[in-house]
Amino acid sequence: MGTLFLEVVTPDKVLVSQEVDMVVAPGAEGEFGVLPGHINFLTNLIPGELRFTYGDKREYLAVSNGFAEVSNDRVSILSDTAEKAGEIDIERAQKALERAQKRLEKGKYDNDIDFLRTELALKKAIVRIKVNKKSI
Repeated sequence: MGTLFLEVVTPDKVLVSQEVDMVVAPGAEGEFGVLPGHINFLTNLIPGELRFTYGDKREYLAVSNGFAEVSNDRVSILSDTAEKAGEIDIERAQKALERAQKRLEKGKYDNDIDFLRTELALKKAIVRIKVNKKSI
């Protein structure tokens, strides 16, 4: 069937650069999967779980906003942040989740809360916790 070349890049580093069998990522219109021979396309990424397989292995990453491009059996993921499941600091993610929940609750009574930013922080924390559990 062939393989794909996956590259996951953040402003800080190249997190993944390898041949894979399949990629599944969180797109703006929903989760999408890519196999070898996939049609070329470009889409926005939203915070979520990115997973890929190679051989009999499956890896998980938590990604945030960004872009995904599929072209000629190459998947390029450009994300504001990305973390491998086993590298996520679960305590930090849990604290971020609690902070965001408190801000949203406070926001019901305080017009100074930036709801979009707080909701994004909440989503990112939830994704990080969910993805981290896959490494256990």
